[in-house]
Amino acid sequence: MENRSAVLLKQELIGQHVRRLRRRSGLTARALGRRTTFSASFISQLENGLVSPSIGSMQKIAAALGVTMGEFFTGVGEGATGTIVRAKERARFASDWSSAALESAGLGRRLEATVIRLSRGGRSGKHPYGHDTAEDYAFVLKGTVSLTLGPDRHVLQTGDAVCFQPGELRLWSNPGRQDARLLFISVRG
Repeated sequence: MENRSAVLLKQELIGQHVRRLRRRSGLTARALGRRTTFSASFISQLENGLVSPSIGSMQKIAAALGVTMGEFFTGVGEGATGTIVRAKERARFASDWSSAALESAGLGRRLEATVIRLSRGGRSGKHPYGHDTAEDYAFVLKGTVSLTLGPDRHVLQTGDAVCFQPGELRLWSNPGRQDARLLFISVRG
């Protein structure tokens, strides 16, 4: 487990990166808030490293800023930018809110891969979310997860997989007694 100062430093780095992307896009904190349905106060707290956003929140923010989660990770982390991504070199992000850790496992022109460790009781966000521009695939590497897909709830276990169409709403949670690990692959159109 990472120490608290390392987690705070990563939150600060993520916040600084969000601020750079927001400014590059010519947006104010209030305008980014409107695009994501978050308050300007939340955006400010994020940019100052004071909050740990959920996975769903980070995906909404990345989309509103015109980047994918993989591109976001590459900008924040020290991960490899070539085709080989060593496990120890992956860009990592901890989401205290989601009780999760995300690792960039690779980024290509149209494809990005992310490994998510969802701790016991963790979840992707408060509300279902979807990616409008990407087709997604998820594979359960370890553990048991609950997936709310549209109006239906599914229990997925090690080895199970799911394909999502662009815009399809989903919400992940870990009702199990152990951490779960998932591999997400997104393909942009």
